[in-house]
Amino acid sequence: ILFIASCGDQEIVYHNPDLFVEDALKIAEGISVSDLKTIVDTAEMYLILDVREPNEHNPGYIPGSVNIPRGILEFNIGKAAFWESKYLYEPVKDDLIILYCKKGKRGIMAAATLEKMGYSNVKFLEGGFKQWELTYPNEYERNEEAGEHDSGEEVGGC
Repeated sequence: ILFIASCGDQEIVYHNPDLFVEDALKIAEGISVSDLKTIVDTAEMYLILDVREPNEHNPGYIPGSVNIPRGILEFNIGKAAFWESKYLYEPVKDDLIILYCKKGKRGIMAAATLEKMGYSNVKFLEGGFKQWELTYPNEYERNEEAGEHDSGEEVGGC
């Protein structure tokens, strides 16, 4: 009698969020703020997604970025109606998609999620919006009706 067992079906349990992020880094690829700035300045084809909550996004965001909070990313990334409401085309699976959050961890998780969903050219912004803001302090946009940049409470642990 031959018995074949598969250990690939074992469920992984993460005892803290940092372990979850560490595992996502095995899938996700980062991009530096200087590399993103080059992409933005050369008008390469790209899509920048801000996965922070709206109260974090509105006071300051990278020019041209689209806000899709991390909690609903999977549901909106492939929804034509969402993209129509933004006057944009729905991204295809091989489009360059760059994700960012405040400091990086949600961006890493979001990038790994999109990779698992079949998007093949996904990157997260290393250091998140904070690194962008420190490196390019005059190059961000804001919703003028929003409050000050740091007025919102900490969201998502990063």
